[in-house]
Amino acid sequence: MRIFLTVIGLAGILLTGACSGAKKVSAQRSSSLKDPAVVEQRADSLFFAAQRSKMLGDYRTAITQYSDYLRLNKNNATVYYELARLFIEVQNPGYALGFARKAAALDNSNHWFQITLADAFAVNEMYDSAAVVFQQLTAKYPESEDYLYNRAMFLAKANKPADALAVLNELEKKTGVVEELIYQKQKLLLKMSKVEEAAAEIKKLVDLNPQEMRYNYLLAEVYDANDRIKEASDIYNTILLKDPDNARALIGLASYAKKRGDMRSYQDYLTRAFANPGYSIDEKVAYVYPYLQMLQLDSAKLVEGLQLTDLIVKAHPGDAKSYALRGDMYSQADMLDSAQQNYSKALSLDSSRFSVWYQLMWIYSRKEDPNALLALSNTVTTKFPQEFMGFYFKGVASFLLQQYPAAIASLNEALKTGNGEKKFQADVHSLLGDAYHATGQHQLSDSSYEHSLLLRPKDALVLNNYSYYLSLRGENLDRAAEMSRRSLEIEPNSPTYMDTYAWILFRQDKFEEAKLWIEKALQYPEAQQNPNVLEHYGDILFNLKDVTKAVEYWQRAKDKGANSVGLVRKIAEKKYIQ
Repeated sequence: MRIFLTVIGLAGILLTGACSGAKKVSAQRSSSLKDPAVVEQRADSLFFAAQRSKMLGDYRTAITQYSDYLRLNKNNATVYYELARLFIEVQNPGYALGFARKAAALDNSNHWFQITLADAFAVNEMYDSAAVVFQQLTAKYPESEDYLYNRAMFLAKANKPADALAVLNELEKKTGVVEELIYQKQKLLLKMSKVEEAAAEIKKLVDLNPQEMRYNYLLAEVYDANDRIKEASDIYNTILLKDPDNARALIGLASYAKKRGDMRSYQDYLTRAFANPGYSIDEKVAYVYPYLQMLQLDSAKLVEGLQLTDLIVKAHPGDAKSYALRGDMYSQADMLDSAQQNYSKALSLDSSRFSVWYQLMWIYSRKEDPNALLALSNTVTTKFPQEFMGFYFKGVASFLLQQYPAAIASLNEALKTGNGEKKFQADVHSLLGDAYHATGQHQLSDSSYEHSLLLRPKDALVLNNYSYYLSLRGENLDRAAEMSRRSLEIEPNSPTYMDTYAWILFRQDKFEEAKLWIEKALQYPEAQQNPNVLEHYGDILFNLKDVTKAVEYWQRAKDKGANSVGLVRKIAEKKYIQ
């Protein structure tokens, strides 16, 4: 038996019949037409043009051409059928149903028209009506198994599981036990909360094919989904009698052991499952991967997750995936040295996976090891010249090493790849702004910051850096002040951003406001240790005529390592030097 749901497609098998129908109908046109032969020729031309447009996938044009045909001949059922199919394709269910009904009314003997009517009912979510169409088709064609099956499926969609089940039982009498029918029947029975009856259906497949393990799995899953743990456990144990290393059965039993708090059995079952080399490493990875997300909520999951990854490594010592997974586990737990070791091992086994190279670059970045990051990213950009992140990390490493021209070159190469995520593109433009500033290319620096803010307008760091550099140059101070205020709205407790805003106010000669904001910053211990903040405070105090205190803070800044141009003179001459 060939079982299928009705496929919504554009049948072309009626083209010849449609043409002959068109000629027959056109011959019966009203004698009032001056030249019926011309009308018939025009209708045929439109029909063939519509068929060509449909074949080319230009459904809108085909719809227009078929509609023009109907102005000349309103009684061709095939054209209504074609329009119904096309409106289904362009997702206009209302029109599809109207034309399908017309086609079926003009010729109720054509089963293709009836199937299209059922499809049109279905796309309008009128599943009861679709089922009625297939009931009528079954009455006409009692030998068809497909029509019975489709009727059952539409009854199920119409939320009539009992009626659908009755039809499937009728079909089973014709076909015998067939996997697809059993699968659909057990779904309906479960929907009706008839767990035992659903299990009985699957047992038919088990009895028919006792060596087919997946039927046993399906039966166990039915029991498991309905909290029938004992029955599911019995099935898994039966599987293990036939196949003692069966991983799915072992994992199923492991989950039950864990639920009842039997951690010893849980570990034993999992160890047996994961030690089995025949159990696909991809399935093992899929089982363990959720632990990476759970680590953020429950650190105790780390031990369990690492135990599982160790088992995978032991069972698959030559597979890079096992080491990459363990690297992910260590990385998520911030155990960076162990993560680095496992990623390196994975790459020694398989250097073709960019994702592992990426993770290793990320590890070096987090470890703040720019030399190692630069060496690695040089390899990556050579091996994967189209990958955005390789050039991005190379730019980061060069910037941290104060190799600004090299950083600029790498970051621009990253942008040229055209495949970076939006958030990382924003990071590239931000870092370019910093690098251009460091090389005195202020126009390019400003442009880079503007690009970054277009991509990420609420980036407090970019707002702060851009505004601060503008204030150092004494340019566009109103824009600088506005951006600095926005950074403080985003991160109101940042003493760094408070210092920036105070400095911009200072550059605007708003000394009282500047003093207010820098004193807010100095309430934070980190600001009290920052030589730049201390020097700024001295500058503000001097311009408020508090010379003694200004000199005191300049000296504090010097003691903390400040080395700005003119600081020594400020202290010696006791005056502000810009």
